[in-house]
Amino acid sequence: MSGEKRRWIIFAALFAVAIISYILPIQIESRPSPEVQKSYDYIENLPDSSVMMISFDHEASSLPEIQPISLAILRHLFRKNLRIIGLSLFAEGTAIGYEMLNRTARQYGKIYGRDYVFLGFKPQHISAILGMGESIRRVFPEDYFGNETDTLAVMQGVDNYDKVAMVISIADGDRAVQWIEYAGARYNQKIMAGLTAAMITTYDPYLGSGQLYSVVGGLKGAAEYEKLSGHLGAGNRGMWAQTTSHIFIIVMIIIGNIVYFRSKSSQKGRG
Repeated sequence: MSGEKRRWIIFAALFAVAIISYILPIQIESRPSPEVQKSYDYIENLPDSSVMMISFDHEASSLPEIQPISLAILRHLFRKNLRIIGLSLFAEGTAIGYEMLNRTARQYGKIYGRDYVFLGFKPQHISAILGMGESIRRVFPEDYFGNETDTLAVMQGVDNYDKVAMVISIADGDRAVQWIEYAGARYNQKIMAGLTAAMITTYDPYLGSGQLYSVVGGLKGAAEYEKLSGHLGAGNRGMWAQTTSHIFIIVMIIIGNIVYFRSKSSQKGRG
């Protein structure tokens, strides 16, 4: 068998392993990290009708890793009967954020304008973050659909960060840093971040200093959050597919090395 054919077989097998593992409803057993537990506990202990602000600050390219985090947190927020203010400070995250928020709301029978609202996208993100510390209505006079913010029941009594229990930035870059540095530092607003795994270490200094309240990071963080919530989803499936794929690759490396050294031994024997 030619080397090229073997490579095609290995890649096809890896693809099959990943797909089958993702489909199978197998639960990954793992102990939630302290940061995920802290995130979950804070939301779990909030009283009904508390206001949470969630900002979808990411691109479509990071959806496979970011979406499970967003869904796990949104399900928890709706299950706890909290009021949700959604927005985006990243243009590409606007439609994605609204679709995700609206789809999850329907699963819990929540009503737009009463239980949740999506304010849409605002450029000049630093100005928007600072402006909302003074008046959310002034920064977003209308929601995503052009409804006047003042007329929505979910926004009643919510003038600025004083009535917002926490801001959650779902980010694949440094946008959460601006929330920390401006909403957190200037207005003493609690900030939580949902991040891709590659970005977690970037935020370690903010976690260590207490400027960032907590973080849910990567598929592992999503899977841990799902387990705490009792609602397994894409995070758990993604982690299982990732684990089996890694095991498959390790097995292929071992087999490849065995074949290589046996062939070398055979060549020496014939020599």
